[in-house]
Amino acid sequence: MAEQKVIAVIGATGTQGGGLVRAIAADPDGGFTARAITRDPGSDAAKELAALPNIDVVQADLEDPASIEAAFTGAYGAFCVTFFWVDFSAETEMGHAQTMAAAAKATGVHHVIWSTLEDTRHWVKDDRMPTLQEKYKVPHFDGKEDADAAFREAGVPTTFLRTAFYWENFIYFGLGPQRGDDGTLAVTFPLGSSKMPAMAAEDIGKTAYAIFRRGDELIGKTISIAGEHLSGDELAEKLGRALGEEVRYHDVDPDAYRGFGFPGADEMGNMFQFKRDFEADYVGARDLDYARSLNPELQDFDTWLAANASKIPVE
Repeated sequence: MAEQKVIAVIGATGTQGGGLVRAIAADPDGGFTARAITRDPGSDAAKELAALPNIDVVQADLEDPASIEAAFTGAYGAFCVTFFWVDFSAETEMGHAQTMAAAAKATGVHHVIWSTLEDTRHWVKDDRMPTLQEKYKVPHFDGKEDADAAFREAGVPTTFLRTAFYWENFIYFGLGPQRGDDGTLAVTFPLGSSKMPAMAAEDIGKTAYAIFRRGDELIGKTISIAGEHLSGDELAEKLGRALGEEVRYHDVDPDAYRGFGFPGADEMGNMFQFKRDFEADYVGARDLDYARSLNPELQDFDTWLAANASKIPVE
């Protein structure tokens, strides 16, 4: 039997990295094994991964570059992702991307997949939305494309994988339906009538695995993925059917959304406004047929809801 290629997975206990680790574990004859990188190998999530076949859990921390270099040593591939919502800092993301790129270069990683997003400033060249953190429009988008340069400048063979809104945000991020004074559930976004690309978070990892399986074919490419493009009305209709009661879509002005006061409201308001105002480019970059050619199991919203609607908090 040929020696298996090791994929080092940053954020292995998270949504994206976890999807990749589980995809590798589910394909024991695929020729790959996962090195699941986590800050806390003793956590319940890490122990669950360690119990899977073909998975080696190792400790490393993006704040400790030497530990990342050690974790990448001997790996064929590396899946690299950052975590904006820990401290809401695009600058932290840039530093972590530089750490991963340097580690991949130093250890001779053959293929990196970097989970990234568009820089919205290529489109937003006016004052339609506030500037955040002094230089960004949507920091968790803009900072990631800024960080693309870390991998290019390091000369690391990289596939740039642009992702989309997670449907898991309806469960964990407080974006699920809220009950109004009249007792009716509603989802509230400043999207107008525009369609928004979105997907199951685990499918990012599954698609990354498909890219690794393609070998060198997609190195140097930028690939943008989603599971389905849906308007606010379509999201609400599907949510209502899955939850068994009416869900309405409440469109609001982006300024109103930015004023809602929850942590990151300004960031999220800008993000939705970008998706509303530049729908043609943002949706157009995410060819659903191509994404499914990489990952035929890519879920649409109804499929995701069939497995997850019961987890959406509804009061």
